[in-house]
Amino acid sequence: MPLKKLSKQDRQERLKDEIKENPFITDEELSELFNVSIQTIRLDRLSLNIPELRERVRNVAKSNYKKVKTIGETEIVGELIDLELNKRAISILETNLSMVFKKTKIVRGHYIFAMAESLAMAVIDTNVALTGVANIKYRIPVLSGQKLIAKAEVTRIRANSYFVHVKICVKDEQVFRGKFILVAI
Repeated sequence: MPLKKLSKQDRQERLKDEIKENPFITDEELSELFNVSIQTIRLDRLSLNIPELRERVRNVAKSNYKKVKTIGETEIVGELIDLELNKRAISILETNLSMVFKKTKIVRGHYIFAMAESLAMAVIDTNVALTGVANIKYRIPVLSGQKLIAKAEVTRIRANSYFVHVKICVKDEQVFRGKFILVAI
């Protein structure tokens, strides 16, 4: 819900709070929230030394990559934006034309699966693991340009087996779900 017009100082204070609470909020979403132009938001960010969205995501991801034990930083498909080992993780992937079938412009399933599997691997706290079982379901097609948000949750750990559920959404609509059993070796 858009806020009533605020003074520049009040708007900038609220802008800092909004970005601190949700570092992944876009300039477009902020402009709607504050009922000002995108350019005004950009100028406010600039004067407050707040980096653009991509840089904020990159900064958060850098700190999370250091925690991952199972796979290398370059092997994670998407940007790892949140990680609590053996509990949960979140990643984001911006889809593009290089990921789609040329005829339909639908993102190829192996990109979506790779995002889910690599996030499931990243969230577990072990040095080496393999996917033992993957039960997956593609719910609706993903088109080029859509932003995928994957959330992984470790639901159970039994001996050397880790049970991880991964859901991938575009906005609030689930496009994929996977249940993985990863085996530490």
